[in-house]
Amino acid sequence: MSQTTLGDRPSIFRLKSLVSLAIGCILVLVLTACEPPPRLLAQDRLFLDLAVEFLGEYQLPKITFQDTRVGGLSTIAYDRQRDRFYALSDDRSNFAPARFYTLNLHLTSADTASVKIDRLEIEDVTFLKDEEGNNYPPNSIDPEGIALSPRGTVFIASEGIPSKGIDPLIGEFDLRTGQKQLDLPIPQQYLRDLDDPTKGIQENLGFEALTVSRSGLAADDPFRLFTATESALLQDRLEDATAEARIRLLHYVINPVSSPVAIAEHLYLLEPAAPEIISNGLTELMALDREGYFLSLERTFGFTGAGAKIFEVVNGNATDTSRIDSFAGSLGKVRPLNKKLILDLSELGIYLDNLEGMSLGPRLPDGSQSLLLVSDDNFNEEQITQFLLFRLVER
Repeated sequence: MSQTTLGDRPSIFRLKSLVSLAIGCILVLVLTACEPPPRLLAQDRLFLDLAVEFLGEYQLPKITFQDTRVGGLSTIAYDRQRDRFYALSDDRSNFAPARFYTLNLHLTSADTASVKIDRLEIEDVTFLKDEEGNNYPPNSIDPEGIALSPRGTVFIASEGIPSKGIDPLIGEFDLRTGQKQLDLPIPQQYLRDLDDPTKGIQENLGFEALTVSRSGLAADDPFRLFTATESALLQDRLEDATAEARIRLLHYVINPVSSPVAIAEHLYLLEPAAPEIISNGLTELMALDREGYFLSLERTFGFTGAGAKIFEVVNGNATDTSRIDSFAGSLGKVRPLNKKLILDLSELGIYLDNLEGMSLGPRLPDGSQSLLLVSDDNFNEEQITQFLLFRLVER
């Protein structure tokens, strides 16, 4: 075995230095070539990575069906078992008794990339009836929201008509006969106060958004229902008309063994309106399959026409506001629902009418989820009933 002499040590030191230098250079190259992953803000981590892709438009002609004038379609719900849609007319029983229609949607292609709406057939009309089985008389109801329940019924939301002394309601109706089966309790802050006209819903701005979230598998499992007013209650209005309107979103639990219960309320902030906007409101809310996640539809109308935006809404750690009398002052520590813009429909480059309804629809040929929007023509000859088809994807 050879021995290392003192004279060999400098060469060994030099070799070690060269090796260390080489390793250092390699590490520098590796580290500088790899960029760190982008940082996600806590706000972004709350949301699903959703996108909606526009597929096409269909305009329903001005028609009558079974002696009813088809129009005012303010909301829509999809029945996956029957592959049919239910579209509610907001007719206050003036052109015909309050009603909803059963629609059959036909698509054009087996290729998702080229899917369009081929035609839309009206198959049936169901008249809403009170507990005694009578049609609602004119100007006694203002139906604006519809949601299909797991037990084969529909929930209907009425804005109420404060000027005629009619309170808002949310009722459960038989899907086949249209007869009301029960009423959900409405918290006092939404109702008229004869001693204080500054409280309750605003005229034509009551319950409009309505959706059901189903977590159980059986038809008789408890489920959740959510509803919201189109804009702020009278006591929640702000002096600045261009500020974010403060909307209350109600959360109910419904089960077969006891009466429905309103268990929570949360604050929804409406997007600020531009000065030229005449009407600005939350017109639809749609529960997604993942609990606590929603899509919302906000609609504007003004001198420059109509607009609409779709948002993702997350319950997250939003404050329960059911004990707050008024939102007119400072919000303080109140945490509103988290909201993220998914699509501004003005970017589609098409004419937009008064879009008020939104629902998931059938699966598309590639297995992805369809999304359908509908406009309320207000029974106006200059407006249209417009259906817009989208593909909803989670990236």
